[in-house]
Amino acid sequence: MSIAILLVLGSGFLHSVWNLYTKRSINKNVFLWFCQLIAIVIFLPWAVLEWDSSGLTITGWGVIVASMIVHGLYVLLLAAAYTVGDLSQVYPIMRGTNPLLVPILGVTLLNEKLTAPGWMGVLAIVTGIVLLSNVKPKRNESVSFKAPLLALAVGICIAGYIVIDKLALQYVSAVVLNEATNIGNLLALSWATFKSSGIQTELRANWRIMLLGGLIAPGGYVLFLFALSLAPVAQLAPMREIGTVFGTVMGVLILREQQGVRRLISSVFITLGVIVVGVWG
Repeated sequence: MSIAILLVLGSGFLHSVWNLYTKRSINKNVFLWFCQLIAIVIFLPWAVLEWDSSGLTITGWGVIVASMIVHGLYVLLLAAAYTVGDLSQVYPIMRGTNPLLVPILGVTLLNEKLTAPGWMGVLAIVTGIVLLSNVKPKRNESVSFKAPLLALAVGICIAGYIVIDKLALQYVSAVVLNEATNIGNLLALSWATFKSSGIQTELRANWRIMLLGGLIAPGGYVLFLFALSLAPVAQLAPMREIGTVFGTVMGVLILREQQGVRRLISSVFITLGVIVVGVWG
């Protein structure tokens, strides 16, 4: 279990890093499309080496296709959310939906178990993320729920694909599954990317970051998939939300966002929840 925890914490850190770069990009669809293309190229040799279709049934193919579809919807909604919302608003909401839904789905659909302290840890994580999201309009501005609703939809997709991917790992390895979802993401983003006029601008501004994103975005999720093969999803999924704390720190050091007592308290809630779920969940 300790190895799984380390893998999940590393995955959460890498996830927060590439979300930071996504928010800083100019055209989110173009940026994410090139990241997926680079990821496919980087991980293709490894995926080919691990590919084995002998154990794949019709059900297995169906689960993999379902994963590709949900991942594709996720990346489209992610681009839309970061286009209209701030990192410090969108990221906590979309990550906070996941630790609430995944344990429920894991317990009800996958026959996994979560102890009473584990549920308390999940509650602490969700409480911290809700506090951190701080959805309030500025003075003299009308309330806009577009960004929070998009972030909520992203969170639902995350919860869905984690459960689907847990099932898919019964048929293919983590690397092969990751390659399939990268292809799904690329296909989903293609229409918005090619009809955009910002491809050259994005390449000139962020081609180095795209190369990095093409490595760390799927790399972080591969770590999480390996962790899923070692421990129950109901315990690991909430722990991955430690990335929200990493995101808060990055907001302070890199984006120079204003941080107050509210966000520090929220980070404490999340960290305590992660510890409780990991140790007593």
